[in-house]
Amino acid sequence: MAAPTAVQFSSTIDLSDLAFLTVAEVATVLRVSKMTVYRMLRDETLEAVRVGRGYRIPAKAARALLTVEQDAPPS
Repeated sequence: MAAPTAVQFSSTIDLSDLAFLTVAEVATVLRVSKMTVYRMLRDETLEAVRVGRGYRIPAKAARALLTVEQDAPPS
């Protein structure tokens, strides 16, 4: 049986932007409760990756949400 080959990563992938936040960290940044963040995840307002039983939210997604909230007209 042949030995498995190693996975080669492309040198064009930039991992410097790859940062994830926990639900608690996002809640702190947005100044909302963790339950509100979970609702955003459920409603797909905020993208996330499921890791085990928890979620990790890309920092870019949290930043984008802040930008959208700031650009929204007052209600």
